[in-house]
Amino acid sequence: MTLRTDLLVIGAGPYAYAAAAFARDNGIGTHMVGCPMSFWREQMPAGMYLRSGPDWHLDASGEHTFEAFFEDRGLRPEDFAPIPIGVFLDHTEWFRERKGLEVDERLVADLAQPNGRFVATMEDGSTITAEKVLAAPGIHHFVNLPAWYADVPEASRAHTSELVSFDELGGARVVIVGGRQSAYEWAALLCDHGVGHVDVVHRHDVPQFAEVSWAFVDEYVDQTMSHRGWWRGLRAEQREAIAGEFWRVGRLTLEPWLVPRIAPEVVTRHPRCAVTGVTAGEQELLLTLSDGETLRADHVVFASGYKADVARVPYLAGVRDRVTVTDGFPDLTAGFETSLPGLYMTGFASTRDFGPFFGFTKGCPSAARIAVTEMLG
Repeated sequence: MTLRTDLLVIGAGPYAYAAAAFARDNGIGTHMVGCPMSFWREQMPAGMYLRSGPDWHLDASGEHTFEAFFEDRGLRPEDFAPIPIGVFLDHTEWFRERKGLEVDERLVADLAQPNGRFVATMEDGSTITAEKVLAAPGIHHFVNLPAWYADVPEASRAHTSELVSFDELGGARVVIVGGRQSAYEWAALLCDHGVGHVDVVHRHDVPQFAEVSWAFVDEYVDQTMSHRGWWRGLRAEQREAIAGEFWRVGRLTLEPWLVPRIAPEVVTRHPRCAVTGVTAGEQELLLTLSDGETLRADHVVFASGYKADVARVPYLAGVRDRVTVTDGFPDLTAGFETSLPGLYMTGFASTRDFGPFFGFTKGCPSAARIAVTEMLG
């Protein structure tokens, strides 16, 4: 049996929710497939907090916002600062219900376009045909790992997206590779769960821990809404300056609520260092640093972020030869359309053409509005 729809949304995370909701709000027959908020539910720890506030939301129509969720539930945003991930997930489920979004929890095995229409073959062998497809591939496809990752035994290593339970590491010696929010938040979570010792190794200086405002992003998103292709139209030095601002606020300045949870007697920082060698012994790991120090560890956590590579999105294999790519990113029009007409892509994979802020939930409503407006012509 073949299901037919005008728009197939592949993915069930924030960007997919936003796009599917706005498409339906605008009369486009829409079918969404994927596991609802699975990365957020399964690959982020329950004790995690958001860096953003309730002003970041999913609704391109501006009605069912995060702030509206708080009001509807009789909650005060000031009582949830920082916002626990569980509250955000409650909000996304509330959003889905209010928008009447149904999620087909089957997964796409392959996408093709044999006769002008897209055909998605599902893992159960059934098919869905669609005039247009919006893919919002999750960042789990884009895990970034250093070359020496394979030198660490499988049982003794994990990317932060894989380490969401910490009880088994009680008393262990852990090395975290990376120095941004996830690195220090995972260090705090390990301290919360009685880790023996944590070494945090990163190339840059020790980040600051201070209150920051993300309001500077608003202007850039507004510019993207007002001027098609705004980000790509900037001179290289302008893009670098904005990316540098984003790096300073979002990467080199971390949340102050981490500080009391990072026990100084447990956590040792190794700034301006890199791992240059790994030796796996029978009882422990030995990691050699660029400053000559050797660390002894039971487990290594890679807080090494993500790097776009659409070739790693398995369901795109059937159309990959028709989607042009630069540095792992799909080449997108000002309306989020790929080089394959009718195929759109939002989320982290769009950040080369739209700016770093479109890899965060801040970009969800504007990406949905831009892409759906493009579809409507």
